[in-house]
Amino acid sequence: MDAEQRTQLLAGLSGHVVEVGAGGGVNFGYYPVPVKGVLAIEPERHLRKLAAQQASKAPVEVTVTDGLAEALPAADVSFDAAVASLVLCSVPQQHAALAELRRVLRPGGELRFYEHVVARPRLGALLQRALDRSRVWPTLCGGCHLARDTLSAIEAAGFTIKHSRRTATAGIPHVLGVALRDD
Repeated sequence: MDAEQRTQLLAGLSGHVVEVGAGGGVNFGYYPVPVKGVLAIEPERHLRKLAAQQASKAPVEVTVTDGLAEALPAADVSFDAAVASLVLCSVPQQHAALAELRRVLRPGGELRFYEHVVARPRLGALLQRALDRSRVWPTLCGGCHLARDTLSAIEAAGFTIKHSRRTATAGIPHVLGVALRDD
């Protein structure tokens, strides 16, 4: 994910935001000033430490905390927006993570996402599934599963896709978009 994609992912956000799988905090510098605060969830200790360092340099207030996407340490309807960036491919229970994001978002809240998606050409999708089944890719890439149908999963979790755009980075298909919490 490059700087332009991060800017597009976070442009126009405001209010209180939760970011799941914050990693080393690379997104933090791209949050626009109208954001009142970010709760950054990161389960991995080393990445959480790196994220805390990045949080101190962010243009907005960022609180980094331990937690899982499938069990967010936040109250119901407590956020205006949620950010999932290269995390829904690796969570063990994607449906549970999306249900949690929906739970913590206020009605009409936005889910901003940049995620791996299954390829449209049949051959590409077959290759992605083979890599997932071989366990080579998931083992080398932190549990990442290339062949998940993330857009369908987002819709099944009670979100409406407002807009999305498919991209490819190093030949791997991704989707960048915004979904709204249905009510």
